Amino acid sequence: MEAPIALLGWISLSLISAVFLGLYDIAKKSSVKENAVPPVLLLNTLTAAAIWMIPFGLALSGFVPSESPIAQNIAQIIAIDRLTHFKLFAKAVVAGSSWILAFFALKHLPISIATPIRSTSPFWTILIAVAFFGERPTVEQWMGILLVLLAFFAFSRVGAREGIAFHRDRAVALMVGATLLGSASALYDKYLLQNAQLSPVVVQAWFSIYLVPVMLPMAIRWWRVERRDNPFQWRWSIPLIAVFLLISDFTYFSALADPDALLSVVSPLRRSSVLIAFLFGIVQLKEHNWRAKAPCIAAILAGVFLLSLS
Repeated sequence: MEAPIALLGWISLSLISAVFLGLYDIAKKSSVKENAVPPVLLLNTLTAAAIWMIPFGLALSGFVPSESPIAQNIAQIIAIDRLTHFKLFAKAVVAGSSWILAFFALKHLPISIATPIRSTSPFWTILIAVAFFGERPTVEQWMGILLVLLAFFAFSRVGAREGIAFHRDRAVALMVGATLLGSASALYDKYLLQNAQLSPVVVQAWFSIYLVPVMLPMAIRWWRVERRDNPFQWRWSIPLIAVFLLISDFTYFSALADPDALLSVVSPLRRSSVLIAFLFGIVQLKEHNWRAKAPCIAAILAGVFLLSLS
């Protein structure tokens, strides 16, 4: 399963992750727009867990030879101890909390405002990675990091023209909270993949499964208390959230698993997914101020180019 992935460098894997993360953002916005958030969260996490059940079933049923990559990866997933289960459940709690805040914020914010706020997470990730993990990007990569962050900040300033008061808007506060939790989750990913030496498939499989009990209480509350006032409508974009994120996360985890990977580079590269979300917002949703946002997009592209120089 992982052999073809290993042929790609960690920078290439980060960029692939960014593409599917952008598609994930689009699917999220399409799913929560004028829709109840708790069942959207539960159904997309159930989709991800169900997808992981397919290779489990194939391997355990004997249809897949025991020496095959799929069977070997499933054996790794099953073999973890209780402490590792606890660590992976903690990952699901942190990341799931970030998701909950982000989904509620995205329901009320334009995608061209929400995604730049979410994309400032590399700033906090970089500060912690450099301070506590001893990472040392090259001069060119530092320039790329700063350029990407400045572009994200400029996007936020442009968004103020659309009537979003960042200092008192509840949805903005929710997205900022989601961003900080997302940064904590990114650092925890580095610990799980490099320090705890867990494989990407182990992290992703149990993370996907443990997200279901994390999301279930809020969905139950919605069903019992809110479903009449806050109705839910099924959309095919809901399972696509899970599909796009599974691909994005697998390539992201594979990038971080590389001993040479720098979290302070992987994280900003992955957040270049903002380009895809912005193009969708401008072309499909007809969001405003696209001319002011165009230079910011150019700056992000330049930053990504500098980040790829190592």
